[in-house]
Amino acid sequence: MAEAVVELLERAARREAPLEELRALRLAVQAVPPAALRARLSDDHLGALFALLSVNDREQVSACVSILERLLQALDPVYVIQNLREELQKGLFHPDDSVKILTISQVGRIVENSDAITEILNSPELLQQIINCIGGEKIAVAKEAIKSLSRIAQTQDGLEVLFVSSLLSDLKNVMATNDVVRYRVYELIVEISSVSADSLNYCANSGLISELIGELTGDDVLVRATCIEMVTSLAHTPHGRQYLAQQGIIDKISNIIVGAESDPFSGFYLPGFVKFFGNLAVVDSPQQICERYPVFMEKVFEMAESHDPTMIGVAVDTLGILGSNVEGKQVLQKTRSRFKNLLNRIGHQAKNAPTELRLRCLDAISSLLYLSPEQQTEDLLRMTESWFTSLSSQPLELFRSISTQPFPDLHCGALRVFTAIANQPWAQKLMLDSPGFVEYIVDRSVEPDKASKDAKYELVKALVNSKTIAEIFGNQYYLRLRAYLREGPYYVKAVSTTAVEGAE
Repeated sequence: MAEAVVELLERAARREAPLEELRALRLAVQAVPPAALRARLSDDHLGALFALLSVNDREQVSACVSILERLLQALDPVYVIQNLREELQKGLFHPDDSVKILTISQVGRIVENSDAITEILNSPELLQQIINCIGGEKIAVAKEAIKSLSRIAQTQDGLEVLFVSSLLSDLKNVMATNDVVRYRVYELIVEISSVSADSLNYCANSGLISELIGELTGDDVLVRATCIEMVTSLAHTPHGRQYLAQQGIIDKISNIIVGAESDPFSGFYLPGFVKFFGNLAVVDSPQQICERYPVFMEKVFEMAESHDPTMIGVAVDTLGILGSNVEGKQVLQKTRSRFKNLLNRIGHQAKNAPTELRLRCLDAISSLLYLSPEQQTEDLLRMTESWFTSLSSQPLELFRSISTQPFPDLHCGALRVFTAIANQPWAQKLMLDSPGFVEYIVDRSVEPDKASKDAKYELVKALVNSKTIAEIFGNQYYLRLRAYLREGPYYVKAVSTTAVEGAE
């Protein structure tokens, strides 16, 4: 096979390979191990394939790109940059986006190699053109450029080249292309800033983070909605949160939420601002965030109590995030009857809202009710039980009715609620006391698809792994659950048939 590949490569190098042979070569290189390819490749082969990209024939270009992808992957990155720098440079100017993506992805490979990255950092023209690719029409090209530049910024030298040289001007120039491209550059800056405090300092000193923050707190409501997502990403890292706090950004976001009352267009950006605080509360401290920014909790409750499905969805998601840890649960518990009333609304939405909102409610309920074994103190168990009973007059039946509906997503969502409470003794007693419930759990015939079978299996596993299950369910049911677990999610019982003479 390797000989056949070399023969086809030789013909390509002599420009004697018609399109049919290039197609054959594309298939052949996939079947040859990288080591065998490496041993047979020459500069002429690669140069010829790059030269074949210059024709105005999309099919030929596509075949050559596929072949080069495979061949270049087999080569050492140092070799690629030292011997094919000119070809890579030309590839970045190619009118076909697949060639640009091939070239940029190779640069991404090269910068991951400690011996080869210096060659890239010493190629300002190459880097300048990759920056220009962020402004390309095709999002796939821009994303590949962002990915490669982000990799370059993983090193101190890379940060220096991007932010303390003329390339910073190129970055700012490409931002001026249009709004979409400007946000792509912000995306790159946030990605780089998230790596370390040092990376963040370089990005901050470039002035680009200040520009992002300026747009976030500016008057354009649509721009705010886009920028808050990026700032939320920055807040996922400790050094990012520290920077936002030191610069007074978190206070500014809180003030914008306060001012949203009188803004008729607040619906555009408010969901993102509330999500920002929800994420902040989970990665930081729910209690501290909710105490310092009381407007956040108030706004979440207002949104959940509204009649706007979009606002309800965001509020429900945020409550699910906030209640995903014990401290967040305790913050919600302190609001007493207001939260219990809200749970009743969420239970109602889980049954009656449009499907997407129902799913979000089910996921939030699962998050709010789950307690790991080590968290199961008497107080917390009492709390989750009281929350469960606040959802509906007959909550177990509510979720059971949802789990029997012929919609896989809703079916699995309801099973996840049962799984969330399965290791809590009060829930096990409820399940046992509900007629036919345990039979429903071990009945495999009600799960129509793989996702449902997996969800049911997780429920059985949560029950079997609980320390209290054998005592509460009794030996007979416990052994049936263990058998289900042992047999796996997709077990089908063999049915023996007896042939009857004369039967069809």
